[in-house]
Amino acid sequence: MRCSSGLFVIVCSLTFGLSLALRCHKCSDYHGGLCENVQECSYEDSCLSLYEKGGKTIRRCIRYTDCDNSRLSQMFPSVSGFTYRCCSTNLCNSSVMTAVSKPFLPLLGSLVGLWWCWWCTL
Repeated sequence: MRCSSGLFVIVCSLTFGLSLALRCHKCSDYHGGLCENVQECSYEDSCLSLYEKGGKTIRRCIRYTDCDNSRLSQMFPSVSGFTYRCCSTNLCNSSVMTAVSKPFLPLLGSLVGLWWCWWCTL
């Protein structure tokens, strides 16, 4: 009985962890400053870091299909000369690495589940 309740908790935690929307940093700053604003992406499936040649960095949610030079030039007409990076994990568009993000929780749940199954067989 206790093993089945533990399995239920693990399945719930995995489902919760996988159903969360992508989260990206959202800000415009100069010279890679610390960006603490977080945006939950509703329809977008990627995070953007757009680096203007003058030193400004724009971070936000974006659709992955918009991650190309021509489309970004249309979206940011006032920005001339830029490089960009698109990524698809939580808070991946930060200038500073984040310690633990939400995708870590399902992995942790899986490891706990494996331990639980091993413990129940003893």
